[in-house]
Amino acid sequence: MLKTTRRVFVAGAGAGALSLGAWPGLAQPKAMILGTASVGGTYFIYGGVVATLLTEKLGINVSTQQTQGPNQNIILVDDKKVELGMTTMGIALQAWNGQGDWTKGKKFTNIRALFPMYDTPFHFITTEKTGIKSVAELNNRTVGVGPRAGTPGTYFPLMFQALGLKVTVRNGSGNDMASQLGDGLIDAFPFAAGVPIAAYSEIEAQRPVRFFTFTADEIAKLKTVMPELSDSVIPKTTYKSMTEDHKTVGVYNFGIAHTDLADDIAYGVTKAILENNDAMVKGHAAAVETVAKNWERNTFLPFHKGAVRYYKEKGFNIPSQLAG
Repeated sequence: MLKTTRRVFVAGAGAGALSLGAWPGLAQPKAMILGTASVGGTYFIYGGVVATLLTEKLGINVSTQQTQGPNQNIILVDDKKVELGMTTMGIALQAWNGQGDWTKGKKFTNIRALFPMYDTPFHFITTEKTGIKSVAELNNRTVGVGPRAGTPGTYFPLMFQALGLKVTVRNGSGNDMASQLGDGLIDAFPFAAGVPIAAYSEIEAQRPVRFFTFTADEIAKLKTVMPELSDSVIPKTTYKSMTEDHKTVGVYNFGIAHTDLADDIAYGVTKAILENNDAMVKGHAAAVETVAKNWERNTFLPFHKGAVRYYKEKGFNIPSQLAG
């Protein structure tokens, strides 16, 4: 259930240069809300770090709101029901073009990119007792893929279909999927999030597990069907039970806002996140990729004008088609 919180959404203010923690001449919002995702996934933890950092650096009370993930975050941002959100760029592409069943044909053209977050690789984990060692062996099995409106909940059914696999899919929070795997109610827990995934680490600490991944042929087939996917690697050091690097596919994540969010606020949010990487990494290791140069991982979604201002100050040339 979505919580109700008083929000002040500020549009189009034009103050001068912004120093973090000071808002001269700007109608400052009293609070902002950041849409995250369910407990057990990286968004939930990473989002908490973002909210804490923004509250400290900007002097604005930024709180988090649990959601079903990127799909719902986009809907909430587009409707101005939350000020900030997080999404994978594959889901954002569906939203921008009005494609994917969840969009119901609507084009979500009010969303704007703020800052790059991290790559989201597609993972697979099972318990040793299932005997599963490959994606192909998921045929006629039952798997849990996280919330229906999340990136894994959206993509894994499409992936299984593209690979010709008949898989029974269950939805729920990351923690719920982990519990069901441990109890033998599902055969595997495919997921997609920044590494390491907290729910995976918890499963691994409780019982013998096995990690597996796509074959080269499966990756090639998936990238043909879903060109927004890119090559990704999960280092073997990510989990204790992983014995080798796992080649897979992934999609990048970005922080987003509505196009009407005040330019100075969007600038301040982008600056605060990208200039405090040490604090971000302390909160979650995936934030090592939350750096300004990764703006280029966004190839289609326009950046907010306030974010463009920040990137230009840092010497990055944002193409005109992405500049607001």
